[in-house]
Amino acid sequence: MNNTLTLLGLLGREPSYGYDLKHSYDRYFGIEKALAFGQVYATLARMVRDELILAVGEETGGGPDRKKYEITAAGQDKVHTWLFTPDVPSETLQSNLFAKTVIALLLDDDADRLLDLQRAEHMARMRELTRAKKDAQLLQVLMCDHGLFHIEADLRWIDLTTARLTQLKKELQHA
Repeated sequence: MNNTLTLLGLLGREPSYGYDLKHSYDRYFGIEKALAFGQVYATLARMVRDELILAVGEETGGGPDRKKYEITAAGQDKVHTWLFTPDVPSETLQSNLFAKTVIALLLDDDADRLLDLQRAEHMARMRELTRAKKDAQLLQVLMCDHGLFHIEADLRWIDLTTARLTQLKKELQHA
């Protein structure tokens, strides 16, 4: 997920202070991992530098001055372009699990065990996500469903690869 463009998109709704922007981000996207304040302010500084946002006001108080930020026309264009540019599904065919499977076979190690361990890890994560959906708001349910569908695809790949390990091992030995 592109945190810069996501924050920029949130600023497209209305001008906001960095503190409030961070909390909006966390409410919508940071369910499992909140965004650090330092990352928010560093991103805001870069966006000001790149003229995607403007600091439109400052508020003084008991702590550090609070700056309010507003998206520029260039920032709105960037968000619009980002929104309507389709993401390329899995740009690379390389994955850590695939590499581990091939290396296990090349080392004449137990690739079945590797895939069994990974299957168990995937199943545990599926249970976590399924529990997280219970009594959750629709936003969290949809986020969990996205994760669950990706895990299901990985599990199908693990099952298919397990069924083909003997053949794959033979091909690797003759390569």
